[in-house]
Amino acid sequence: MDLRVLALLTLSSGLWVRCDVPSSLSGAYMPGDVNIAILSSIHAKVTNLHKRTRPQPFVCTDFDLIPFLQSLGAIYTIEEINNSSLLPGIKLGYEVCDSCASPTKALQCVEHLLAVNGSLPSLSDYSDFRPPVKALLGERYSELSIAIAKLLSLYLCPQVSTSSSAPVLSDKLRYPSFMRVIPSDIYQAQALVKLMSHFSWNWVGVVHGDDDYGRAAYQSFVQQSAGTICVDFEKVVTHYLDHVDVEKYIKDAAKSIRESRAKVVLLILKPQLVEKLFKEMIQTNTSRVWIASDAWALYRPLTKMKDINKVGQIFGFSFTMGNIPGFEDYLRNLRPMPGARNGFIEEYKQLRLNCSLWPGNCSTDDVLYAVDLREAYMERLAIYAIAHGLRTLLDCNDTTCSGDNNFPPWKLLESMHSVNFTLDGTRYFFDENGDFVDGYDLIMWKEKDDERIIEIVGKFLLKKADVEIFSEFQSINDSLPMARCSNSCTPGTAKNQSKIPCCYNCVECSEGKYADGYDFPKCLKCPEGKWSTTGASECEYFQEIYLVWNDSYPIALLAATAIGLILVFISFIIFNVHRNTTVIKAADNTMSCFMFLGLTVSFASVVMFIGRPNEHQCRAQHALYGLGFTLCVSCILVKAYRSFLAFLAFDPAKQHQLKKLYKPVINLVLLTGAQGIILLFWMTLGKSPRPEIKWPETGLKQYVVCDEGSIVGFVVMHGYIALLAFICFFVAFKGRKVPHDFNETGVIIFSILIHLFVWLCFIPIYIERNKTEQRHIVQASAILASNYGIIFCHFIPKCYIVLWELSENSRASIMARLAKRIREETATADITVLHEAGQTTPDVTSPGVATICDQVAPSVIEINAITKDVFSTLKTEDDFNMDRGGIESTVFRHFRLTQRHTTK
Repeated sequence: MDLRVLALLTLSSGLWVRCDVPSSLSGAYMPGDVNIAILSSIHAKVTNLHKRTRPQPFVCTDFDLIPFLQSLGAIYTIEEINNSSLLPGIKLGYEVCDSCASPTKALQCVEHLLAVNGSLPSLSDYSDFRPPVKALLGERYSELSIAIAKLLSLYLCPQVSTSSSAPVLSDKLRYPSFMRVIPSDIYQAQALVKLMSHFSWNWVGVVHGDDDYGRAAYQSFVQQSAGTICVDFEKVVTHYLDHVDVEKYIKDAAKSIRESRAKVVLLILKPQLVEKLFKEMIQTNTSRVWIASDAWALYRPLTKMKDINKVGQIFGFSFTMGNIPGFEDYLRNLRPMPGARNGFIEEYKQLRLNCSLWPGNCSTDDVLYAVDLREAYMERLAIYAIAHGLRTLLDCNDTTCSGDNNFPPWKLLESMHSVNFTLDGTRYFFDENGDFVDGYDLIMWKEKDDERIIEIVGKFLLKKADVEIFSEFQSINDSLPMARCSNSCTPGTAKNQSKIPCCYNCVECSEGKYADGYDFPKCLKCPEGKWSTTGASECEYFQEIYLVWNDSYPIALLAATAIGLILVFISFIIFNVHRNTTVIKAADNTMSCFMFLGLTVSFASVVMFIGRPNEHQCRAQHALYGLGFTLCVSCILVKAYRSFLAFLAFDPAKQHQLKKLYKPVINLVLLTGAQGIILLFWMTLGKSPRPEIKWPETGLKQYVVCDEGSIVGFVVMHGYIALLAFICFFVAFKGRKVPHDFNETGVIIFSILIHLFVWLCFIPIYIERNKTEQRHIVQASAILASNYGIIFCHFIPKCYIVLWELSENSRASIMARLAKRIREETATADITVLHEAGQTTPDVTSPGVATICDQVAPSVIEINAITKDVFSTLKTEDDFNMDRGGIESTVFRHFRLTQRHTTK
């Protein structure tokens, strides 16, 4: 535990402890069969060390209660072991040397402790070197332990530290004889990082000493926090308390703390330096969250510092502490054992008597109240570790130890590496680096009146590698400030990292990605089958979109389909009930029935667009419409062709040849069968229609639609229907002047125009809606519009005539209108003849007119005879199904031929 809280209190009495004679190097001593050296910086500093120009004796000052307490803990434990059966027949002795927190003074202590007959021998082989002490306990500061360990590595004399935590001491190549009953600072750095991460702090400042411990601890922290916690500033302060510029260093560090945005500051300093820094903070009314290294985390004098509650929250880690049984009673009756001497006890009592340990507050001079007695627990662990190594080396049992107690130190070092013992209910052992693998206590300095009390609020266990805060202290999170370079990225966002690892912008996750926690480095990809919208914190299953039966659009389509089928059914009934009427016969009832069938199939295809598509349903959509509507258009084409043959083929020979092609049923089978072949090739040989999932550009929807598969098949099917429609339109347009009583060219033209217009509009809309369910609505609506165009053009008017205007369309009515038309044409012909004769007004007395009338009269009589003859030949329904216009046209042609002949 490096730089571990020095409870140094300046001697106001001016008492100096002289260490300038050899006998004074050992401040405490008790002989034994096996002696243990104890190095402890009971005095905090060497006076005027920076002015030392001659190797004169060191003068140490500033009695420190904490190292003094720890040395007493070691002595008490040695006496406890001597009174136990752990080492039967073996008495442990000790010798305490004050290193005064100086590496040079510490080396002097080691030289003194290992000296044989007053000096260290210079040997080529130290395998049999048997110094008076067999193990060394100390030092508390890493800087001192490093210096000592370098020397002890020559002799392989075991050195056990209770607080030196510098990571470099784990290097067994450089420091093979060094061991410690605490973890390395690597783990303290891990604990610090985990603590900061627990409270979501990533923007901190660091102030550390310029000694080996401070630099190593800072480097370990930087390495462990890389990428997660950033250091806003780093300030280095001299660790030497008597340095001439120490105040300047402190003021410079205080300035950086005040000017920084970091609300959390890690202090890796000696406690005396922390005290100086806190005074600066209090003077400028600066409050921060302070993270204490193990060097000052338990430093009691700071807890009683004036206005300590103004500096802010204080957290830190200390090594696992415990109570030493009977130690408090030992301190109440503090005196050396018989046969032992302890000059430090005498000095302590003198200072307490003079109220010199803490000037102005003599009540705290007592070690029982000035420091935490648990800080001596690590010395207990270290002495027991050495004792268990001795027990193994000396072959001890419950009654005796048979081994030689005057052994070379390296044998004890070898034995200690394998110790594994239980103390106070906890098992302890050294790892391969000679370190104890335990953990840390998380402490918090809580306010109590004008002071602070140190409480353990959690733990950091090395095995779990995480900070655990006790449940009763969970609420402390609410009182702590944020210490971040950037605000946390909430769920649904991720970091857009800047050049500084802890600084970033939060950007929303794009579609298909999510972040379900805070501060995600990047958004996660949604698993297969799920999706997310922009800025989503979770992925959801796609909402499948298709024409559901109970939605508004499908209901409207079904309603339109149902109405259309009802109209078809009613029309079919009317046509069959009134099939013998002139109007129905003229409409060709057989072709009409085929049209009813085609319309029914076409309407049925609309139903296939509703519900979740499957492969059979997708095929049925196109097959039913293609066959049904092709049949319907084929019927219209047959009827148009019949009118064309009857009235527009003037050449009898040509008309006779064309009549051979007029086979209504065969025509229907061939025309509709061609569409069937197209569909067969499309559905079997090419890529047939199939259900496909389409994703829109945004949203959690996926459209389940029927893909047409082969676009060629789709185009050829619709193109074939369009070709038939164009032929119908052309043929019907040719016969548009035929009187409507005898043909259906008008309704054919209009119904075909509706169909062509609807599907011309359908194509761009269908392509535009390629990825949505609306393409089904568009296609179904186009089918309905085409079907309704045929119903309202071909069937509804005829049903109306049959039901409400039947008398006007009887055979007699048609004949009457025909006669009237003939008379009109005759009158027109008469006027034409008169004009050709040079007269503008007919003169009935004129011989020429009389002659013309005589000539025309037989023609009129002949027209009437021809008309009657035509009607008399319509014996069957098929004969009558020739367009009425054909009758009239035949008569008119005959009349005109006769007229021309007469005129000539």
